[in-house]
This record gives sequence, C-alpha cells and structure tokens, in this order.
Amino acid sequence: MDKITIYHNPACGTSRNTLALIRNSGAEPEVVEYLKTPPSRDQLLALLAAMAIGPRQLLRQKGTPYDELGLQDTNWSDAELVDQMLRHPILINRPIVVTPLGTRLCRPSEAVLDILPAPQRGPFAKEDGEVVGGAERHGS
Repeated sequence: MDKITIYHNPACGTSRNTLALIRNSGAEPEVVEYLKTPPSRDQLLALLAAMAIGPRQLLRQKGTPYDELGLQDTNWSDAELVDQMLRHPILINRPIVVTPLGTRLCRPSEAVLDILPAPQRGPFAKEDGEVVGGAERHGS
C-alpha cells in the first residue's frame, strides 16, 4: 500500500472527515497530530513547496492568535510567517494530506479524493450527513 500521511487535528470536523475518507479508500494513513508533534521548519517548508503555496495561504485565522499577532499585516515576510506557525502550530491550517499522487490542504475534506491512490469503497457520509462520492475516484 502506498504511504499516506495526514497532518491531523482530531478537534476539527474537516480533518476528521478527511481521515475517514482516506480510511474509506482502504488505506490506513500515518496520522500526525501536528498540535502535539509540530512539523520542523524543514518539514513545513517541504509541505509548502509540495503544495506550491506560500505560508500566507496556509495560515488559519479562526480560533488562532492570528488577529492578536497582527498577521493580517502584509509586511510579514514568508520566513516570519513560518516562524509564527512553528511557534503557534494552531496557525497551520488543516488537514494536510501527503500521498504518492500529491500533497494538498484538504479543505473541503473531499479535496483528498483527487490524491488518493485507491477509490472509495462506497458512498461516505460526512459528519454533517452530506454524502460524498461512490466507488469512483473524485475527478475521474
């Protein structure tokens, strides 16, 4: 089985739904609870590069010190934003999923379907009751 890693926050519904979608494809991913085990600077930079986004696009605002730190100010450099995410991992938006087919910030949760190596085993109901997909891979 191809290795899949999810940077997960179990308190986040989107993250829980994404993890469940991965498991619904038959895979058991490596689950990294990034609030308990934050990525290193090198790991965070590698994730950003793999997603082809800058740090600002990975910043989470809701439920974080984003406003009190003044991170909306565009004068923050990318390196400074990374420093803040390393100091306050809650600022890292989630879930991030790494598979052999790519790395993606999976918001909404069904964005993971495009990078899963195996199709869903059947329909899946998200926590809010929304049914996602069937046996085919998303985007196919």
